[in-house]
Amino acid sequence: MGRESSVGDVVWRCAALAVFFFLGFIAGWFGRPASEPAATEYQDRLESLLQDIHTHNIRHYLREFTRLPHLAGTEQNLRLAERIRDEWAGFGLEGVELVSYDVLLSYPNQNRPNYISILQHGEEIFNTSLSEPVPEGYENVSDIVPPYNAFSPQGQPEGELVYVNYGRTEDFLLLEREGINCSGKIAIARYGKIFRGNKVKNAMLWGAVGIVLYSDPADYCASGVEVYPQGWNLPGGGAQRGNVLNLNGAGDPLTPGYPAKEYTYRFDPEKGVGLPKIPVHPIGYNDAVHLLKNMGGPAPPSGWTGALNVSYRIGPGFTQDTRNQTVRMNVFSTNRVTRIYNVIGRIRGAQEPDRYVILGGHRDAWVFGAIDPISGAATVHETARSAGALLKTGWRPRRTMVFASWDAEEFGLLGSTEWAEENAKILQERAVAYINADSAIEGMYTLRVDCTPSLHTLVYDITKKISSPEEGEEGVSLYDSWHKRDNWTDERDAPRISKLGSGSDFEAYFIRLGIAAGRARYTKNKKTEKYSNYPLYHSVYETFELVGVSYDPSFRRLQAVARVRAGLLFRLADSRLLPLDCQEYAAALRKYAASIRALAHTHPNITQHNVTFDPLFSAVENFTNAARDFHQRLQDLDTSNELVLRMVNDQLMYLERAFVDPLGLPGRPFYRHVIFAPSSHNKYAGESFPGVYDALFGIERSDDPHAAWSEVRRQISIATYTVQAAAMTLTPP
Repeated sequence: MGRESSVGDVVWRCAALAVFFFLGFIAGWFGRPASEPAATEYQDRLESLLQDIHTHNIRHYLREFTRLPHLAGTEQNLRLAERIRDEWAGFGLEGVELVSYDVLLSYPNQNRPNYISILQHGEEIFNTSLSEPVPEGYENVSDIVPPYNAFSPQGQPEGELVYVNYGRTEDFLLLEREGINCSGKIAIARYGKIFRGNKVKNAMLWGAVGIVLYSDPADYCASGVEVYPQGWNLPGGGAQRGNVLNLNGAGDPLTPGYPAKEYTYRFDPEKGVGLPKIPVHPIGYNDAVHLLKNMGGPAPPSGWTGALNVSYRIGPGFTQDTRNQTVRMNVFSTNRVTRIYNVIGRIRGAQEPDRYVILGGHRDAWVFGAIDPISGAATVHETARSAGALLKTGWRPRRTMVFASWDAEEFGLLGSTEWAEENAKILQERAVAYINADSAIEGMYTLRVDCTPSLHTLVYDITKKISSPEEGEEGVSLYDSWHKRDNWTDERDAPRISKLGSGSDFEAYFIRLGIAAGRARYTKNKKTEKYSNYPLYHSVYETFELVGVSYDPSFRRLQAVARVRAGLLFRLADSRLLPLDCQEYAAALRKYAASIRALAHTHPNITQHNVTFDPLFSAVENFTNAARDFHQRLQDLDTSNELVLRMVNDQLMYLERAFVDPLGLPGRPFYRHVIFAPSSHNKYAGESFPGVYDALFGIERSDDPHAAWSEVRRQISIATYTVQAAAMTLTPP
């Protein structure tokens, strides 16, 4: 017995020593000093990356990528994808690959062109142009797709014309109040103010059998500027292409919610999500004059008059002298499943390779796409080159950088959404942030940033390290230049930062998956430049010369935007502590809660329906306190302890996920962010507390006021729960 006891004691002592050694090893491993360079070296690396972004390279890439059209699904776009893949690999990016999907796309019928005609006694007396006049120097370029609206159904509806202004909900409501019936009529709407798909949706809701879209000089010609090529205004023969889907985040219309791979079940093509039911076609303002000049009916309401030399009468139909005339649409476009290609490249993280920061922008364009999207694609390309050069010096980021060149954005954000759907589980677990890199310039005035509130502080920090690109501002930071031109004076003394809406590739990452996201570009002076977007948007005139001669001859504006995007990518991928600010989110929630309450109280019947915002404000206060306490704890954080650092970084990373409701917004299941989503009435515009906002919109016209106000209360409760749950994620584990 004694010998057995002695042996047992030895065994237990050895086991105890082994456990002690193991625990000591673990403690030493996670408590070991950081092997990363000092803060000064970190700043030197950031400075090196930013300074290595050169104007001549951006200019070269823009020139090369705009030589030929590269519409999604075409051979030219595949060749461009292969070129980007090969050059990224040459820069040093790792695992660069083409990732394909088979999605529904839409193209004109080459044998039966689309056009609008005026008929008299059944005979065509006027037809709109079949194409845009090709710009000088591009006469021998083939495969220029004529203006069309992608996903318009085929059809030849004929009838009286009704002028519906911008085709907004409020425009159709005004016509309804004036007793003008759009049912069975063909609507004509000018581009601008809202997403074109919302115009089509409204025309369908009010019974129109077709809709013609045109670019009015009031919206697409800046005052005092010549038309292209002498200036950057839209010529009379120019027309805006664009898709007219109402996808609401669904991605490929035939595979909503799932990646469009070979194994995926597909809906029948005519039953795809978001497809319009009435023909749609765009025309230039030279052609629009012929449709509008003889319009009959009442005079237009205030604000409905454009800049054409016509009366802008509403209709329906033409004047007494031309009452025998009608309008016919002739649309023969076809939809077909087509293969598209994303380019994906990576720089693997050294310490946290399972945490991803994504820089993505699309590559496909309606024609040459010098502004949309190649001004952005060129900056991504230069950032990839600069990061690859830094990698060759021995540096490697803490987290993995992912570079993406998306396809088929112009057809409804398809490439980026399909990749997000295929990788949704991984991205929800591992993605830190998504930086969008669509058009880098849409004006010549100052910087524009749209982002989630947690990125505000980081954006300000980065822009303070970048020089202003403006002449006469040598030694001035981009932050100060931006601050001077667009101060957020009504809320704070800082440059204005806007909410994210939709209309670009961040949508699936931010609004569906809850990944922190932001975008930056150079923009116009919105106070004085009232034209819509930029005048040559989605036309054949988006050429290299447009950017290189008119918008940014020095390419310093594009360089500044590239540096902002690269700085965001670098800081998010290489900082030990994630540079996300919860207190900025708290401030935004307070502002947005006050705004939605103020909107609700503009309705005189609110007091009759037991609607209160008190629980929401209580949740916002709890979030504010949790965010303050969280940032106070960061002051004493031992950043040399990798385990503690990882825990805190995870809280920061997952905060955005806490605002996602898996059930989605009513009628829009793929829009899941409770704080931010596109407006139901304008996809381009971001709304805060969108569930509450949508429930309130038009509530005075509801057929069942009790049910409508009940839905308002339900949406307030969802918002309250979500904000309270987000506050809980910031508490100590």
